Amino acid sequence: MKQSVQMSEAFSTAIFLTLSGGFQDAYTYLTRNKVFANAQTGNIVLFSQNIVEGNWSTALRYIIPLCSFILGVYIAESLRHHFQEMKRIHWRQLVLLLEIVILFSVGFLSQEYNALANALVSFVCAMQVQTFRKVKGNAYATTMCIGNLRSGTDKLYAYHRTKDRAELASAGQYFAIIGLFALGAGLGGKMTDLFHEQAIWISCILLFVSFLMMFAKTEAEQH
Repeated sequence: MKQSVQMSEAFSTAIFLTLSGGFQDAYTYLTRNKVFANAQTGNIVLFSQNIVEGNWSTALRYIIPLCSFILGVYIAESLRHHFQEMKRIHWRQLVLLLEIVILFSVGFLSQEYNALANALVSFVCAMQVQTFRKVKGNAYATTMCIGNLRSGTDKLYAYHRTKDRAELASAGQYFAIIGLFALGAGLGGKMTDLFHEQAIWISCILLFVSFLMMFAKTEAEQH
């Protein structure tokens, strides 16, 4: 029997996407000149601070990933528009493949090319947050926490007020996603200590697992 839930909304898929999101943020901050791949709010704050202090070259370090993030959202929407009717694979899987290829290339970039590496990772994060926006019907983000924290707390209050266990389950789901992001960030910190620039390839593996799991979900829907 065909299910109404899209393959990209499965919690099992979100697990590996979120681990990868946390990993990427830790990787760029710890390995690539303390720039956030996902947290563009932080980059805007640091950009503004350096502009005010007259540190123009340092400010540029933070504006480049911000512009790259904007481009990533634009490209993700373009891919959805052009490939959403594909039958063989889901258009979101095309996004994952593009993410994997880009992140794999980042692992070959030395410290001399940190600005490019940060721009590419921010581009990937933007595509991911734009492409994967729901889990089990609830809006969420795989590459940042503030929206999930707000939504989880909102659901927790809704449960306190109504005693509806569905609200409690949703709250638990949001806080689980936050925990997975933190776990991915911790893993990213540890792996960058061991593998340095090449640590990002672990993020590629996590994304590839999500890619394969989406195939399994498709087969379940077809039966």
